[in-house]
Amino acid sequence: MSLPLRGVQLSAAGSRAFPTTRLLKIISTAESTFIPAGLRDNTNKSKPLSNTTGTQKKPNEEDVTSVAGSYARTDESITVEYPPDEQLPASKPVAGAGRAGANVFPTLATFSLQGKVGLVTGGARGLGLVMGQGMVISGADLAIVDLNKEEAARQAKSIVETFRKDHPDAKKLPKVTAHYADVSDPASVDACIREIIAEHGKIDNLVTSAGFTENFEAVTYPIDRMRKLWGVNVDGTYLFATAVARHLMERKAKGSMVFIGSMSGSIVNVPQPQAPYNAAKAAVRHLAASLSVEWAKAGIRVNCISPGYMLTALKGRMGSPEDLMGPVTFLLSDASSYVTGADLRVDGGYTVT
Repeated sequence: MSLPLRGVQLSAAGSRAFPTTRLLKIISTAESTFIPAGLRDNTNKSKPLSNTTGTQKKPNEEDVTSVAGSYARTDESITVEYPPDEQLPASKPVAGAGRAGANVFPTLATFSLQGKVGLVTGGARGLGLVMGQGMVISGADLAIVDLNKEEAARQAKSIVETFRKDHPDAKKLPKVTAHYADVSDPASVDACIREIIAEHGKIDNLVTSAGFTENFEAVTYPIDRMRKLWGVNVDGTYLFATAVARHLMERKAKGSMVFIGSMSGSIVNVPQPQAPYNAAKAAVRHLAASLSVEWAKAGIRVNCISPGYMLTALKGRMGSPEDLMGPVTFLLSDASSYVTGADLRVDGGYTVT
């Protein structure tokens, strides 16, 4: 059956960036896959292997082979219509989260981003938006960069309004601005960086959250789509990182960057076929490690966060975007001044089970 869904966005590594509606066998963006309970095939329940006497026996190789992977498959008869980007609902800032710089709750001063200017790509929706808000809550001013500047502007205003409501007596409001960039285009990236510096005076921190995935079997993956995927996920990370690094080096200033990778850069997701995406996220992870070594003498730290399955527009409990606020703040702040080149997996232990 064909089931149209509206407002569904599952994400683990940045905002969705598909230009057209697609029919998928699974609901999936970034490295996330979710099958609604009502659509799951419940006919193949897990049962203990037993012999004729009713006592449990140790499974042999034939038993294991017969059921291997059967619980990770999707119903081939189900297709789900994925809405285009403009039909997805806008993400909402997190209310009542407080602001560390105002000492609402006692914490280490080194976790504060007070006086810093942060930049987040793919920041108009989903994980990028929430991580950007986490930076503002921790004291930073913020530049939201997105392909959809109009949405970025709405979210910039919303973040400031949320802060105002949470802190009605605040003497100073955070400065949050919106900027356009095609992260895969060097000229667009350079123009965006110049605009942000003109607006904020400097850039101290970078979070690269722009990214997307698609599910194609490798033998049928359109090469133009694969190049676009690498352009956004890998080239976009590299272009913004090097542009911000040049700015920091010119200022002779220290800085911190967090690349948003994915657990898919270390494991292979089942059953969705996404080999180019997995390879791209592995590249992002190792790019962070390589640049951390190259830029260590300049005082620029580079780390990677690899999220697991994240829930961004459905109710339930997997990872939530808010689960990334703390890790991002930690890696950007002086609390992690001796941490660089690391890959922090935020996946609820998924990759170790």
